[in-house]
Amino acid sequence: MRGVRTIAGDTANTLLFRELGRSDDQAEEAFWLINPGLAEYGAVLPAGIRVYLPEIEEKPAAAARASVWD
Repeated sequence: MRGVRTIAGDTANTLLFRELGRSDDQAEEAFWLINPGLAEYGAVLPAGIRVYLPEIEEKPAAAARASVWD
């Protein structure tokens, strides 16, 4: 489990996307499970808080593109 410090204006989604390259439901759920009590800070996390990132091996499945000709 890798730990990082938040920067000003971080939310769970922006932090996950910056550090893991994804912010889907699976990554966010794992993030909140390994960081209990973090939700008490609200939607925007204060700068300098040490949080832990989930170790998720697989990338989310890419959504099929829709076309007007389908």
